[in-house]
Amino acid sequence: METVRKILLDTDPGGDDSVALLWLANCVHQGLAELVAVTTAAGNVSAHRTFTSASQLLALGGLPAVPVGRGQAAETPQADASHIHGADGMGNLAQTLPPSRHDWLTAPTSVEVLIDTIAAHPGEVTIAAIAPFTNLAQAEAQHPGILRQAQEVVLMAGAVQAPGNVTPTAEFNVWFDPAAAHTVLNSGAKIVVIPLDVTRHLIFTEAMAQQITQAHATTPLAQFLLQLCRFMTQTALTYRETAGVPGFLVHDAATIAYLLYPELFTFRRVNLQVETLGQWTYGQTVVDWRHQPKPAANVWLATQVDATNFFACLVADFKMLVAPAGDRAEEQT
Repeated sequence: METVRKILLDTDPGGDDSVALLWLANCVHQGLAELVAVTTAAGNVSAHRTFTSASQLLALGGLPAVPVGRGQAAETPQADASHIHGADGMGNLAQTLPPSRHDWLTAPTSVEVLIDTIAAHPGEVTIAAIAPFTNLAQAEAQHPGILRQAQEVVLMAGAVQAPGNVTPTAEFNVWFDPAAAHTVLNSGAKIVVIPLDVTRHLIFTEAMAQQITQAHATTPLAQFLLQLCRFMTQTALTYRETAGVPGFLVHDAATIAYLLYPELFTFRRVNLQVETLGQWTYGQTVVDWRHQPKPAANVWLATQVDATNFFACLVADFKMLVAPAGDRAEEQT
């Protein structure tokens, strides 16, 4: 029998992070994946807030016992994205969620969780990294070669031929800590990159959220998704992220789709690097598209996605909610 993936989610919730984490939690309940740990980082909002949000989302998704790592700020932190995601990173809905089950003061750091989890299961853990890559880079610096011990490292990262979403050339996760992205991309790990070129086609609409709430009208998780979608849609329209389509881009959820439904994506093998110095290109991800030998290819880069079936899978999985939040509190330890 095929074994399910052991997944470590590195995140900075984030509206789209929230969708990704809850989708993954639901798939864990279906027996399609195992969530071994969540590590948090500064990014969309502060490190303290992303830690608390991740804990609340795990409680909402019925997995409150999953370990959560405490993030640290990047050495050269950039501005956050609270103007997009809300002050709490979750559409200002934190007060509607279950309280955090993890204590910031006693929690291990995200770097410790990353190193210990991968070392305990060498070759078995897939890292789904949907935050700035500060934690991964620090883990690699403290324990050289640790990322090569992961089964796979899946990054929501970069804008190759598409425009950036924080500068004309840079995607947020890379721009927030370009040096960390450079370290990860050149770590020698087995890396898959899903860039804005693909995720800009993934617009989650209220109609999709309504399909989930119609199936589970009284479920707190479904109600949260609907309210989150309404909040994020307004900011997406304000900042012209969706070409006027009422909905919001669920960039980070693409990593979960890849782990469960890889047939939705088309890939090319390339060498991907990060600009760390340029005034106008700081954080830009660059691919050499020339038809010349490339022995230094370092990633599989997603170039296309089947958006229709992406959302068919997402909605169908959410409509198969196994249990309300809290019913499986002791399922994973």
